[in-house]
Amino acid sequence: MSFLLDTHAFIWSVVDPRRLGERSRAALADSSNEVLVSAVTFWEIALKTGIGKLTLKGCTPESLFRAARDQAFELLPLSPEDACAFHRLPKTTHKDPFDRMLIWQAIRGRHTLITRDANIRLSYRRYRLVTLW
Repeated sequence: MSFLLDTHAFIWSVVDPRRLGERSRAALADSSNEVLVSAVTFWEIALKTGIGKLTLKGCTPESLFRAARDQAFELLPLSPEDACAFHRLPKTTHKDPFDRMLIWQAIRGRHTLITRDANIRLSYRRYRLVTLW
């Protein structure tokens, strides 16, 4: 199976995996699964760290990138095709642009999105978004 980590799930997988849901931890531990981290996630982390909306204790955006490679997570680029087609993502009450692009990448790539965010899970289930926590 193919799993895409939401930003908080990625950070927790690196700094405190116990914060992940039990099923999410099991999916990450299964070496037959493909685990993806999007370029969108690294952009969100760097942007929010830079403007003071995210404080990383004991790590930096760069060290999180290295940790993703060390854990053999696949890096998912933001393709021009995904960026151009993003306007087709149905509008819901969920407005966060980073979350919405991760949702779009998960739907288009048929990846299961690992997220704790109940708003994401409820808002996009009817649009073929599969989630796990």
